[in-house]
Amino acid sequence: MSMTDPIADFITRIRNGQSARKVEVSCASSKAKLAIAKVLRDEGYIAGFATAAEGGKATLTVKLKYHEGRPVIERIERVSRPGLRAYRGKAALPKILGGLGIAIVSTSRGVMTDRQARAAGEGGEVLCVVS
Repeated sequence: MSMTDPIADFITRIRNGQSARKVEVSCASSKAKLAIAKVLRDEGYIAGFATAAEGGKATLTVKLKYHEGRPVIERIERVSRPGLRAYRGKAALPKILGGLGIAIVSTSRGVMTDRQARAAGEGGEVLCVVS
């Protein structure tokens, strides 16, 4: 079965895993998912991630993070989707909760947060928002 939006599936697995108080969640690995996981780890939203290859298929395992029994990620939503892509210039990148959250942006220099993209003078596709 083919999947039309694997990034949305990845985000949904994280959301569902945290609501079920899971320690970690797994999904099929890709370069885009690895880049998103790296940004989430660098910003402190997840504890870490690892990849493993079994039978020629790589699997991405994300270790979820909790603070005092509550998930660190309160909200994670997909913005750009296959049916409606969301491209923004550097001035139009969203500020989530007045800068307390992040927007993950795919730019020509790679996947980064909205703050990093503004500092680099880059716009791009807004993949998701996290707070």
